[in-house]
Amino acid sequence: MTFRLHDQRPCRRHFLKIGTIPLMGLQLSKLLASESSQSSEASAKSIILVWLDGGPSTIDMWDLKPDAKAEIRGEFRPISTAADGVLICEHLPHMAKQMDHCTLIRSVSHTIAEHGQGAEHVLTGNPISPALRYPSIGSIVSSQAIADSSREVPAYMDLTTKNIGQAGYLGSSHNPFVVDRFLDRSLSDSKDEFAIADGLSIADLTRRRELLDKVEQGFRQFDKTSRADEMSTFQQRALDILTSGRTRDALDVQKESSAVRELYGQSPLGLSALAARRLVQAGVRFVTIGMSGWDTHDQNFSRLRNNQLPQLDRALAALIGDLEAQGLLNETIVYCAGEFGRTPGINGQGGRDHWAQTMSVLIAGGNFKPAFVYGSTDKSGLYPETGTCSPADINATLINQIGIRPETKLATRTGRPMPLFREARVLQELRHD
Repeated sequence: MTFRLHDQRPCRRHFLKIGTIPLMGLQLSKLLASESSQSSEASAKSIILVWLDGGPSTIDMWDLKPDAKAEIRGEFRPISTAADGVLICEHLPHMAKQMDHCTLIRSVSHTIAEHGQGAEHVLTGNPISPALRYPSIGSIVSSQAIADSSREVPAYMDLTTKNIGQAGYLGSSHNPFVVDRFLDRSLSDSKDEFAIADGLSIADLTRRRELLDKVEQGFRQFDKTSRADEMSTFQQRALDILTSGRTRDALDVQKESSAVRELYGQSPLGLSALAARRLVQAGVRFVTIGMSGWDTHDQNFSRLRNNQLPQLDRALAALIGDLEAQGLLNETIVYCAGEFGRTPGINGQGGRDHWAQTMSVLIAGGNFKPAFVYGSTDKSGLYPETGTCSPADINATLINQIGIRPETKLATRTGRPMPLFREARVLQELRHD
């Protein structure tokens, strides 16, 4: 398995590399580190994002319409849960037992029913702009957490293969640490020594770091606008993370008992969920895990019933239950979402198409109100009926819960102060007082 930071821009920074880490500028000197950026009302420390890539059919998962006509209600029936009066899909029986720890938001609405732009909108909370790329919620968390230079774990990690949740105007230093081949190693039960990168050792990285320092001293003499000092700080932090055993140990899910591993299951999502629990336990502030296959334009019900829902049900329920058992659920937010929902009407291929006007998301832990449903949709699931909210509202509510005020301003690479969201409100009704 290999740590890497995602950066697609070729530049002078790629002259040397520390292992597989591009040399990226650290934006700390450009952050507007005002006292208002941190709230004294923090109720949680970490967020685990469970990303359902492709647009999950939440009308068949969290907001069923059993009284609607057949071409809307579909094939699934609702079942009772541990949360009194809250019904969810029959193919989520493990999650039904955990719903007393969960908050369902059934009235999220936006207008971008396209995968890439829809995902960016949900992950950043901002409409797409041709002039500016906004940071994802994970990068926002990173920008506020990375000031602790003694950290031995990254603030923000991504265990998916999608490279979602990028840093936008905050710069590449706040992109997630991506872990290559994590699932291959976990699934094979390999006992091989953790590899920084193919053919490299810790000594190699240290030598490259020393050489880089000498090169950057030369660059400073000729490039008065260079961010060499910032780059050096970030690179040293990256090297500290790579050479520390703390992150590697957290990713080694084989250190868990067979009973715990069995609880999560051996699916890629299950292994990622277990690793995510271990990572937040080690101090990582934001972890993204996920599962593809939710773009069910055809055979929606068989695909959900036979593959998607059983894997999600087991992994998500295990994550929530295990966090609770470890005493971590109150300080950890589990957030399950995708880029949009799917049409209430069933198409001619037995599938549901893209629909962003209504979608549901699930939140667990983090001192949010448990066994609670916020908002509702009309009888056909076409539009929100009560509690209409946006991706910006959800993201503002999440970061507020971990102590980052939504009105915080950060800076672009040119020093321009920018609000986190163009327009957002904290959903105070979700807080567990």
